[in-house]
Amino acid sequence: MRVASITEAKNGLSALLDLVRGGETVVIVDRGRPVARLESAADGSDAAGRLARLERLGLVRRGTGQVVPELLQPPPEAEGGTGALEALLDERRVSP
Repeated sequence: MRVASITEAKNGLSALLDLVRGGETVVIVDRGRPVARLESAADGSDAAGRLARLERLGLVRRGTGQVVPELLQPPPEAEGGTGALEALLDERRVSP
């Protein structure tokens, strides 16, 4: 990701647009604070493009296999007894 001041963006817009066409994102800053982001309109318009962009930036990593079916099931219900909150409150009542 490239960072450019407003002055740099104004004076070098063509060069920044070339970077964006190449897949890079440019953040425009005003006195060090981000105010705008230049990124390819085609790159993030669909889910596949957005995922590819995030993958290039190293923010996501695609899975390598199938999801284990057990992970898709809801967790089992607790069997009787008291909950964690009740146990904590009991412990606090006993402690000095």
